[in-house]
Amino acid sequence: MNSVVLIGRLTRDPELRYTSGSQMAVATFTIAIDRPVRAGGEKQTDFPRVTVFGKQAENCEKYLAKGRLVGVQGRLQTGSYTNKDGATVYTTDVVADRVEFLEWGDRPQGGSQGGFARGASQGGYGQGSKDDDVAPAGFSAIDEDIPF
Repeated sequence: MNSVVLIGRLTRDPELRYTSGSQMAVATFTIAIDRPVRAGGEKQTDFPRVTVFGKQAENCEKYLAKGRLVGVQGRLQTGSYTNKDGATVYTTDVVADRVEFLEWGDRPQGGSQGGFARGASQGGYGQGSKDDDVAPAGFSAIDEDIPF
């Protein structure tokens, strides 16, 4: 069985490209994931590279930005290549079947990291602040106790 589920923050904006033959979208990004720390231990972080295809890739490029929290479900894939010095470099990537946006919103304009986006405007999500608790149009708060 080859299955992986990860939650982490993007270390930079996703890079989108298209395959030459079928023009399929391919997005790649890296997420930072903290390892569990034992008492008195030193904090360590892993930085797996994630590859996603198709419409999901285009959505990742459109809506994700550096620092955003994402959940990734997919599989591990290993590979290797020879670098310019002639040495073999081994790689391990996550090929995502599913990417969940755990912090949602449009990417900021102009490539600079902006606020956390919430709310609806012009058919999409507008810029807001992280403390802004405006629900998207059509959603309302529920004042019920959770049954569990």
